[in-house]
Amino acid sequence: MNPSNLDVFLRSVFSDETEMFRQPAEPGLGDSVTVQIRVGKGSDVRIWMLVDFPAVPMPMALRGSDAFFDWYEVCIPHLAASLFYIFRIEYEGKTIVYNRMGAWCTDAMPAPDPSSSFRIYPGFHVPDWARGAVQYQILPDRFCNGNPDTDVRNREYYYSGGYIHHSLSWKALPGVEDYRCMYGGDLRGVLDKLDYLQSLGVEVLYFNPIFVSPSGHGYDTQDYDYIDPHLTVIPKDEGRVLEEGVRDNSQASLYRCRTTDPVNLQASNEWFAAFCREVHRRGMRIILDGVFNHCGSFHYWMDREGLYPDRKGAWQCASSPYRSYFTFQPNGHYDSWWNVETLPKLNYEQSNELCQEIFRIAEKWVSPPYSVDGWRLDVAADLGKTRIFNPLFWKEFRRRVKAANPDALIIAEHYGNPEEWLNGEEWDSVMNYDAFMEPVTFFLTGLEKHSDYRRDDLHQNGEAFFRMIFEGMARMPKPSVDCAMDELSNHDHSRFMTRTNGKTGRLADMGSAAAGEGIRPEVFREAAVIQMTWPGAPTIYYGDEAGLVGWTDPDNRRTYPWGHEDKQLLRMFRELARIREKLPVLRRGSVKALCAGHGFIAYARFDRKQKVVVALNNLDEERTLQLPLASLGVGDGTDMLRLFMTSRAGADSSRVCAGTVENGMLVLPMQPRSSVILTEEIPE
Repeated sequence: MNPSNLDVFLRSVFSDETEMFRQPAEPGLGDSVTVQIRVGKGSDVRIWMLVDFPAVPMPMALRGSDAFFDWYEVCIPHLAASLFYIFRIEYEGKTIVYNRMGAWCTDAMPAPDPSSSFRIYPGFHVPDWARGAVQYQILPDRFCNGNPDTDVRNREYYYSGGYIHHSLSWKALPGVEDYRCMYGGDLRGVLDKLDYLQSLGVEVLYFNPIFVSPSGHGYDTQDYDYIDPHLTVIPKDEGRVLEEGVRDNSQASLYRCRTTDPVNLQASNEWFAAFCREVHRRGMRIILDGVFNHCGSFHYWMDREGLYPDRKGAWQCASSPYRSYFTFQPNGHYDSWWNVETLPKLNYEQSNELCQEIFRIAEKWVSPPYSVDGWRLDVAADLGKTRIFNPLFWKEFRRRVKAANPDALIIAEHYGNPEEWLNGEEWDSVMNYDAFMEPVTFFLTGLEKHSDYRRDDLHQNGEAFFRMIFEGMARMPKPSVDCAMDELSNHDHSRFMTRTNGKTGRLADMGSAAAGEGIRPEVFREAAVIQMTWPGAPTIYYGDEAGLVGWTDPDNRRTYPWGHEDKQLLRMFRELARIREKLPVLRRGSVKALCAGHGFIAYARFDRKQKVVVALNNLDEERTLQLPLASLGVGDGTDMLRLFMTSRAGADSSRVCAGTVENGMLVLPMQPRSSVILTEEIPE
């Protein structure tokens, strides 16, 4: 079926927040801003940019034309404040709206809506190094054991209803009460594997918490000022483990020496400073996990365990200088995160001293001698007890961190709409659940990110995929999109490889073996292609590239399978990283949906120099796609070259002609469960 003139026109309309369509793309206060939009060449149109509330129409003038498009522009002189804008187009008697969700005909002209408008926040910039950077998330205890001398010892201390213990085998699978089991992974192991990580194209290391903590996950901080010696070095190793039957950690003299003695703490920080220097020498970056919503009951501020007799923790002493850091009830209990007693909730509203302590800690680690490159903020929107307080806290947090290190990145863990926090005054961006992990997961597997339930209406629904992902992206300004963590898996959700089996469940009810049953590696390969070609910072959860499976927490925290990796997957990730390095458009370029339907999607990344097309067929049978490349500015007679393909057979990086554009279309045969990356020319 030949498309109508209106369909062809709607496909031609495009604008976004990149330098190609807005100059400057990220203006400051007082700057004059030129905004552009393109439509099909020779179209008889009138175009206005509609700004703010109520909408102020600004007529746009024809600036010029190229072989495919007419370009219209308007200038906003002397930008005075944040603003939102969309476009109104009159074409052949029809009124068309264009915003971040695309172009469509309408009878009523809406005003710009922040949830779908283009936006300008004067002066909002994110660190340039973070835009599109390949990140790698590491849970240190499960990645690599480089120094067995620092491994936890059995009964070193009592924790949350049982003794801490060291796993008998690196290959042992996590149990339901996995938080009491340590495997011995450490930062020395990460140091030993930096060459490996760089071979994957990794530019940024994001660590789950590495401060002193009694758990394998680290989200119950014991001391924010020191890196856990179990992860680095322990020069002073004195004391004893607990006797069987003893649960009083004040008698855990070995643990107290290891984690509170100044000799060990200072040596640990010095080792970490040297580690940071080596990472930076290699041109890589480091992001730390800031768990500031709550601390741990072992923390000396609370000291429920009696490890710090000289610090007068709030549990030990009602007159403690830290008592106001927490909320105590008349019965003596304290407020905790999700009623987990090992996670005391911090009481910021009632303690300016606590606020200043956290600001100091945030400044300390982004400053020399560590100069880490950013913070990932755990449950950031829940930090305080009121929605009034939180923005005030994060504004000051941002001010202090950026003053200490202007190139530091601030990424928040956040579920749901983040737009109120991404205004240039608080966070830089988020872990990208709504605008990446969820849409990709639903489209390719039908499961939500924990494997808790299915959405068959979203499975293989290409139109829904683009609707979900663009709705999520529209809630973020372009700088935030550029550095959002695009993950397939992480420490809080099931492994994507397990999700490919289409089964719902968790470790407790399904068992470990079921996480690897019925998996579809070909579907995982499709997901990896999206991850490495979509806007944002592709963030690989350790072991995904090696084929790890696992239900949601704690099963998703299996150890890296050194010596038993999926070599084919590793080769695929390395080739995708090489393609990403050769094609800068995959970091900075515009993104445009080309077509979508049952089981398939196709999209383009493009700028003034490069055009890249990505297509996926998620069905179990072959199909042929018709890609409207004229809407991308690709002319008839152009040969499209396939740079990369995945299929049931694996990954193929041989470069072959995928077809020739005719009548504005590329006819593209697709194998079952396959993906392809195409370009106009092979990069040198």
